[in-house]
Amino acid sequence: MEEEIKFIIDSTRETMGNALKHLEKKLINIRAGKASPSMVSSVMVDYYGTPTPLNQVANVNTPDGMTISIQPWEKSLIPDIEKGIMVANLGFNPMNNGESVIINVPPLTEERRRELAKQAKHEAEESKIGVRNDRKNAMNDIKELDISEDMKSNLEIDIQEMTDYHIKRIDEIFSVKEKEIMTV
Repeated sequence: MEEEIKFIIDSTRETMGNALKHLEKKLINIRAGKASPSMVSSVMVDYYGTPTPLNQVANVNTPDGMTISIQPWEKSLIPDIEKGIMVANLGFNPMNNGESVIINVPPLTEERRRELAKQAKHEAEESKIGVRNDRKNAMNDIKELDISEDMKSNLEIDIQEMTDYHIKRIDEIFSVKEKEIMTV
């Protein structure tokens, strides 16, 4: 019985933690004004017929806050990298100088900042839904256990405290990202 209870608590903690990790990954892809290599992390390049992540065929860095420089390991990949950036629909216009691909990151308008903040809020809400679903599953598992009502009640309180903690963390992560997006 103890093992079942421990398993429910541990698996719930793990899945709620995964919701936080997922949120952080999603928010990295939402840009916040200055250029960063993570902005092109979703770009796939056709490398000899195989879709390959950009960072596996080129060095990606930011020489300044408004430029992303992509130095391919093979010069023949430059057209494929440009095509991959366009297909990824990031809103960037890649240019090449024969040696590397350069992306000038335009400053965000106020309207675009609001749009990105709304997108970040949506991702945070999705994570909260995930955490609440994890709570619901744990509560259902607890109800099926053959233990006293007091023990069930205590476990439900523990699960609720875990849920509250993760929801609070999601709000904190979102507010940091929102501030980052809205700062000019």
